[in-house]
Amino acid sequence: MIGKLTGRLDYRSEDHVLIDVGGVGYLVYCSDRTLAALPGPGQVVALYTDLVVREDLMQLFGFPTLLEKEWHRLLMGVQGVGAKASLAILGALGAEGVSRAIMLGDINAIKAAKGIGPKTAQRVVIELKDKAPGVMAMGGTLSAAMGTAPAAPEGEVLDTAPAAARKPAPPARPLGSAAAQSDALSALTNLGYSPSDAAGAVARAAADAPEADAAALIRAALKALAPKG
Repeated sequence: MIGKLTGRLDYRSEDHVLIDVGGVGYLVYCSDRTLAALPGPGQVVALYTDLVVREDLMQLFGFPTLLEKEWHRLLMGVQGVGAKASLAILGALGAEGVSRAIMLGDINAIKAAKGIGPKTAQRVVIELKDKAPGVMAMGGTLSAAMGTAPAAPEGEVLDTAPAAARKPAPPARPLGSAAAQSDALSALTNLGYSPSDAAGAVARAAADAPEADAAALIRAALKALAPKG
């Protein structure tokens, strides 16, 4: 199993890149969001990968974070969602956006991805809602690991080209957002709330205040979870 590749970007196509790792070229399929965030040809890139093996086909799919790779794995388990559809959803929403959409039952957000119909979007929300809290909980740990830029192989230089010279990437939420949501989710479950209720409340709080820290998310989530009346 190939879990991660670090090498020089040889070329970029509409849906994939070729990464030269020690003289061996790996064809890696990525979402639009990931492709837009990669540096130019000749620069060093690092992607977590998932190898899909079929009877007549082997394909590598690349992700900038382990959190996004985990969502890809779960999305692929939903009936009617193949690799292409999974990349479309992740490309439209990003890993954290997928977490929020599923926990909030936001079918329209999932449906906004290219090629995703209402029935498929509904299946994604229904089948993954119980799994979303676990992914959200691991988000903080993964974000901490992702916060450090990958080291360049010996003798190679990481991309230092001016941002203006690169293809602009879609807006991304700060890595701390995932860590804050993870901490808030952990605190609420420790207080006795079910993972599903806690994750839903944290997702709503994060949607209202994307930059909030863990303490602010906990306060907002507790307010939402408080008995009405």
